[in-house]
Amino acid sequence: MNIGLLGGSFNPVHNAHLRIADGAKRACGLERIIFIPAADPPHKILAGDVSFDQRAQMVRLAIAGHGDYELSSIEAERGGKSYSIDTIRGFRDRCPDSELFFIIGGDSFLDIGSWHRYPDIFASCNLIVVERPGHPLADPFDHLPEAVKNCFTAAMDGTGCLWHESGHGIYFITGAPLELSSTEIRRRAAGGMDITRLVPMDVAAYISHQRIYHQCLQ
Repeated sequence: MNIGLLGGSFNPVHNAHLRIADGAKRACGLERIIFIPAADPPHKILAGDVSFDQRAQMVRLAIAGHGDYELSSIEAERGGKSYSIDTIRGFRDRCPDSELFFIIGGDSFLDIGSWHRYPDIFASCNLIVVERPGHPLADPFDHLPEAVKNCFTAAMDGTGCLWHESGHGIYFITGAPLELSSTEIRRRAAGGMDITRLVPMDVAAYISHQRIYHQCLQ
């Protein structure tokens, strides 16, 4: 089974996350996509003091009705910093017969050289890199960390994929990415503005009812 792993702070989960999941699913023939809220993200401070349980509930509401989407609390269960390589290894143990595809945005790909044990990520699973506004992927090979460039070869079929010596690939999805910012959504929610076109309806209702971002200014 081809399984996509989509991690993030999901603070809040929004329509661009769902579009990324759908694009990855169609492009790489994924049969399941697992949404993985970060418990303690290493690269950012969670704005608004929003709990893991609240962010997980927003994801649960967002993916309701999508039979091939599911929520995982693996990072909260594990504790400590939410390093991607540990999450990938956890799913490798849970799903030993599945092909794993770790889904990230183009901005994260450009910064992956700063990630904890990033060479092990390339060796442990496939990556799907989705173009994000302001982060074009014109020549992805040039953006690989220098330390691992010799581990990759470019696909010869014109797809733009990169192949790691482990046999895993990096697949790139380009086009017209949806320009949405969690920061802007939090600001709009804090100001009592309408966010129903930016997040799923049930998520908007939950944010309003729980007053999650009532005092959030970032």
